[in-house]
Amino acid sequence: MSRPSNPRILIVTPEITYLPDGMGNLAGKMSAKAGGMADVSASLVSALYELGADVHVALPHYRRMFHEETAQLVSDELRKYKRHLPDERIHLAEDRCFYYRDTVYDRGDGNIKLALAFQREVINNCIPRVQPDLIHCNDWMTGLVPAAARRLGIPCLFTVHNIHTQKLTLDRVEDMGIDAAEFWDGLYYSYPPQSYEESRGRNPIDMQASGCFAAHFINTVSPTFLSEIVNGWHSFIPDSIRTEIRNKFYAGCASGILNAPDPSDNPETDEKIPFRYGPENHREAKRGNKTALQHALGLEENPDAPLFFWPSRLDPVQKGPQLLADIAYRFLDRHWASGAQIVIIASGPFQQPFREIQAFHNIGNRLAVRDFDARLSQLGFAASDFTLMPSLFEPCGLPQMQAPIYGSLAVAHNTGGLHDTVEPLDWNASRGNGFVFDIYDSQGLFWAMDRAMEFFGQSPEIREREISRIMRESLARFSHKECAKEYIRLYEKMLSRPLVHRRK
Repeated sequence: MSRPSNPRILIVTPEITYLPDGMGNLAGKMSAKAGGMADVSASLVSALYELGADVHVALPHYRRMFHEETAQLVSDELRKYKRHLPDERIHLAEDRCFYYRDTVYDRGDGNIKLALAFQREVINNCIPRVQPDLIHCNDWMTGLVPAAARRLGIPCLFTVHNIHTQKLTLDRVEDMGIDAAEFWDGLYYSYPPQSYEESRGRNPIDMQASGCFAAHFINTVSPTFLSEIVNGWHSFIPDSIRTEIRNKFYAGCASGILNAPDPSDNPETDEKIPFRYGPENHREAKRGNKTALQHALGLEENPDAPLFFWPSRLDPVQKGPQLLADIAYRFLDRHWASGAQIVIIASGPFQQPFREIQAFHNIGNRLAVRDFDARLSQLGFAASDFTLMPSLFEPCGLPQMQAPIYGSLAVAHNTGGLHDTVEPLDWNASRGNGFVFDIYDSQGLFWAMDRAMEFFGQSPEIREREISRIMRESLARFSHKECAKEYIRLYEKMLSRPLVHRRK
């Protein structure tokens, strides 16, 4: 079979939301998601495929999550599809540790085993079979692949979705069937290695730092988070990861590319909400959705009440729920006459303080707290006027992009991906899309929420005009198509040639 003249791209990802139907018999069944990585991987593969690029994807074979019966998986037809079809583009890493899982990741050490099994199959089988011109890896679970790619002379992009990492020694890598002796000197160790033999059993490899170190180019999932890392912000970022990201940045080999919400996050087509709407007819539909949410949560049913929605996990290390807990009652008390309400649909250890506030002040009709539920969360976006995102740090963030598509304006701390996606609203000049505070404390959040209430007090004509504008702009701006364009430009820069010879 003659090879296509277009550059061949291999995307290596532990999670994905969907694949284009034309990529193979199993494409429509493949969905395994833990976060934004799944969405951006799916959109990128889809955009490349539609463009006509020679794109391939390597995934763990999550049999249970892909809803395939074992008997079907070992059928002759599927064997033929996986091994012999010349246009095979989906490459599934086979290992028993993937087959019967309900989630992409484990808690604790189990993730290392999953990462090694995945990378073993990619390095030993997928790369030799695909023979890519460029490899795109995602996060620490693919951190060994860039070193193997560099050894083979294949350009590699490494995307840093989070700053989490894992450490393990060479002997453990090799015990899982990866011949790391071939590329051991392309990895990042806890201390400078003297030799392969000296380091093999006692000098831990940093997986995330190794990906950054060995890759030819890296990107974070927002431009501002990259700048914050380089400039020394956020003390929790390990020195190893910060150093390697800085090195790539100063070498001109690092960029920030924003993720985007799932394409299904659109109030005109969202089947999870009772009243669907678009930018031109949002007012009455949002009132109906608000009443539906209030009824479901036991709140006072008032479609004209200003409603603030908390969509993120209740993590006090990153997401800032303690800031809201400090001011929740004072804020509601100050705006009691307006009927102001706060809705929290999120899981996490910080739920209890909000339940105590609710009980102590007897404000169950104004403050609702529920575990995360996908359907209820979508209704939260569709019903709310404002979405709270007071994160201490944010590599990218998706709720602040999803919310304005639904006509819910973000109240956000000025950091990372929030800085790149939320601009202060000036309703007189019809600019901006939310409410931003600079100082990370409860008073900063209180000020921004008050500013949101000032907007809520404007005339219906001003509010409808601005919300319609923001919805339209957000639908165009926060899209997978725009995200994919940035990655495609980066691929072409790395390859010094276009991805396709004839653009469709």
